[in-house]
Amino acid sequence: MNQILTTKSLDAMSPATAKRYEVRDQKVIGLHVRVSTTGAKVFYTMVRPNGARRRIKIGPYPVVSLADARRRAMEIARDVELGEFDKTPEVSEASTETLGEMIPKFIELHAKPNTKDWKRTESVLRKFDGLKDRPIDQIKRQDVSKVLDGIIASGTPTRANRALSAIKKLMNWCVMRGDIETSPVALLRPPAREVQRDRVLSDAEIRAIWQHSDAEDYPFGPFLKLLLITGQRRSEVAGMRWSELNLDEGVWELPANRVKNARLHIVPLPDQVVEILRSLHRFLDSDFVFTTTGRSAISGFGRLKDRVDTALPDGTPDWRFHDFRRTASTGMAKLGVMPHVIDAVTNHKSGVVSGVGATYNRYTYFNEKREALELWANELTKITTELSETSAGKRSE
Repeated sequence: MNQILTTKSLDAMSPATAKRYEVRDQKVIGLHVRVSTTGAKVFYTMVRPNGARRRIKIGPYPVVSLADARRRAMEIARDVELGEFDKTPEVSEASTETLGEMIPKFIELHAKPNTKDWKRTESVLRKFDGLKDRPIDQIKRQDVSKVLDGIIASGTPTRANRALSAIKKLMNWCVMRGDIETSPVALLRPPAREVQRDRVLSDAEIRAIWQHSDAEDYPFGPFLKLLLITGQRRSEVAGMRWSELNLDEGVWELPANRVKNARLHIVPLPDQVVEILRSLHRFLDSDFVFTTTGRSAISGFGRLKDRVDTALPDGTPDWRFHDFRRTASTGMAKLGVMPHVIDAVTNHKSGVVSGVGATYNRYTYFNEKREALELWANELTKITTELSETSAGKRSE
């Protein structure tokens, strides 16, 4: 596309829909502007030193004005004519990619094929939207540090650590591909010191959450109960499929592609869980146990937590859904379950047999896991039954 560039026409250029496009200036030979999918506009000029076609980057608009871009393009053309082109720094094609263009590439080509929580990585990288129009090779360590400082200032220091981890992975991937020579964040360390959580729900909190789950009804009510009883990860319970369940035998087979350590995980289901699952209705032609659409698993856990918070007494210490898992582990330990069996129940690496044994013995510690989960389920029944008995006593008075 050729036209006489003006400030008005530059401002009016819309973002590229699929692939960046170029508009050549008819006033200065060789000068053109590239427009990316993020709407970023960058000036370049094309010259032919020694007959070889070369593209030279001038800079981003509007940081570089149209007048400055034309002046610089003419200076480069003059250098070529005078044989002084070698003094003009050349910018490789790789450096024309902006952070906003590299993030979706990183997600599609690396994160999706190699990580199960790629959506979380994609979400965390949005913290760097303020740098999305910056060419990837022009992002400095200080730029990233400022973003991390802003996250910490918002009161979420651990999220700053997650953001740094995500941007480090992206930059290392760019280095591996040759898009940049070195990672600008290689020397940055996590800005916040993290303390390992040890939050365990009290019996009173368990009773309050159980009572709230009855009020929630399907799908979030039974989801909360299964999260408490099974001790499995939130994403695993939320994404439960009917095809993974054998309710007649009380077995839940979690396939390798749905678990953190990428190994088949067998979860024996106590009678309480089987009873809950048998009571649920099924969406027509849907394999998801917990769903509101039939097409995907439930989400909106932040809103669910807010609703649960209203059922807990004022002053209740902060909690997370992962604390349900720790509560189950601690509860089983109090009931005399051996540590290696608890690890097997919760599918921690230390509790999983490795090597050939892991491949052929799909039901490692199966009986022990069933006994442990039955003990914990019965204990939960006792804890939550105290609620109904107390309530009944108060009504009789």
